[in-house]
Amino acid sequence: MSAISSWNLTISPDTTLSFSWRPSLPSRPRKRKTLVVLAAGLGAKPTVLVAEKLGDPGIQLLKTFANVDCSYNLSPEELCTKISLCDALIVRSGTKVTRDVFESSMGRLKVVGRAGVGIDNVDLSAATEHGCLVVNAPTANTIAAAEHGIALLTAMARNVSQADASVKAGKWERSKYVGVSLVGKTLAIMGFGKVGSEVARRAKGLGMDVIAHDPYAPADRARAIGVELVTFEEALRTTDFISMHMPLTPATSKMFNDEAFSRVKKGVRIVNVARGGVIDEEALLRALDAGIVAQAALDVFTEEPPLQENKLVRHENVIATPHLGASTTEAQEGVALEIAEAVVGALKGELAATAVNAPMVPAEVLLELSPYVALTEKLGRLAVQLVAGGSGVKFVKVAYASARGPDDLDTRLLRAMVTKGLIEPISSVFVNLVNADFIAKQRGVRITEERIVLDGSPEKAVEFIQVRIANVESKFASAMCDSGEITVEGRVKDGKPHLTRVGSMGVDVSLEGSIILCRQVDQPGIIGKVGSILGEENVNVNFMSVSRIAAGKQAVMTIGVDEEPSRDALKKIGEISAVQEFVFLKL
Repeated sequence: MSAISSWNLTISPDTTLSFSWRPSLPSRPRKRKTLVVLAAGLGAKPTVLVAEKLGDPGIQLLKTFANVDCSYNLSPEELCTKISLCDALIVRSGTKVTRDVFESSMGRLKVVGRAGVGIDNVDLSAATEHGCLVVNAPTANTIAAAEHGIALLTAMARNVSQADASVKAGKWERSKYVGVSLVGKTLAIMGFGKVGSEVARRAKGLGMDVIAHDPYAPADRARAIGVELVTFEEALRTTDFISMHMPLTPATSKMFNDEAFSRVKKGVRIVNVARGGVIDEEALLRALDAGIVAQAALDVFTEEPPLQENKLVRHENVIATPHLGASTTEAQEGVALEIAEAVVGALKGELAATAVNAPMVPAEVLLELSPYVALTEKLGRLAVQLVAGGSGVKFVKVAYASARGPDDLDTRLLRAMVTKGLIEPISSVFVNLVNADFIAKQRGVRITEERIVLDGSPEKAVEFIQVRIANVESKFASAMCDSGEITVEGRVKDGKPHLTRVGSMGVDVSLEGSIILCRQVDQPGIIGKVGSILGEENVNVNFMSVSRIAAGKQAVMTIGVDEEPSRDALKKIGEISAVQEFVFLKL
């Protein structure tokens, strides 16, 4: 089986986006791939490795598009061995997708799908460096997780778990398991996202007063459901119940530690259906033993499954469940379908709405900018090939001429494509929307963006685009503009990319095939001589334009060719007495 490690975005005449594969030798790990994300090609189905149990509806959907390998309970070594044969990987929370996994994929892995919300088991930095898209399924299990949080809340308040165990042990201890009421009590939601807001709605229905702490949540959304956003300190100090719903990040890791528990209201009760790592489990155990925390209901743990001798799990005031937040029939089917759709869509080349390591470009923006995608990449390719050997590319300016305001033109995709065009021709790395900024930074290339404000209707997104490379020498002197920068400019005409300026000279050539730039003395017969040399080599000319300063002085001839001329043909062009300089540029 041949390895497949990259994807190219192409634009059809009707401006629809499609993607194709680029085969690559699997001899060494690469930091790979090209644009947003991908499509199947070469007539072969991609392979999707499902490393943890996934609902049958999702499996069936995957099988309509890909070869599906369901291999569960893989060791890290087994996963690294298998991954080089896979284009996509689907996991839940139990599989660690580490840097070793991405490196072992040898550039083939294009998508990692996390069947659930949290992505703390996926090394996002490594995924981004290797150009691998990471998608999750953030919506399908929202209700299930919220319902489980409420179930634990009520079960904890009424000692349901302990009382059930007591009755099954033949006891009848009504007085021992007196609970507390929820009505009128304050519940603090820690993390007011999708699940947290659903828990808040249900808690309000139980008669609780709900507050929330989330530095990123909009206050108007909280107010709309009767929730007040408060500081972390106020939440600790005033609440009777705490429900965790934040992601596990460096900022939230062990957020609830000895210091936090020293500031809580004595007798507080805690529910965690988020991530085990947000609580320092040793600190929680001490707080329970000291009576600072009255009870805890935990669905998640730092280590899963927890060890049998785990004192927190065995504590009499703790209810523990085995990560059941998303474990309803409906949620399992929904998550399976959601992640399968995201992975298949990514493999087809669609921008996934649930991508977590790529800037999301809305579908309508993608459609509008699609004609400019090929243009920006080809301008980048042209510009970097004009740089003379030994000149390192460090400073690049991209200018967009538009009548739109800065907030009405999303250029992230176009910047990524310029980066792709600049870097791929001079390296073995593959660039896409996922890793473009990282690759540029890694190689010390500073890309700045400018706007050229035009008068007129903002109906057209971009009138023309310039790519300028500063502080370099050019192998084609005419490509240098008055500011001393290599400058190429282009625009879209009839849905196709055109080169319209090189340096200070206006040109007009379709960016198809490859290009010969030729500066000559403006005199009769030059076009015929060059055309004859190319014709003798069976090189087809698809486009030609001539721009001159003044009659009888200098002119720049731009020739589009379908085939690459031989060295002899190029040498003959250079030997024409009126030709002062020329360069052949591959697109």
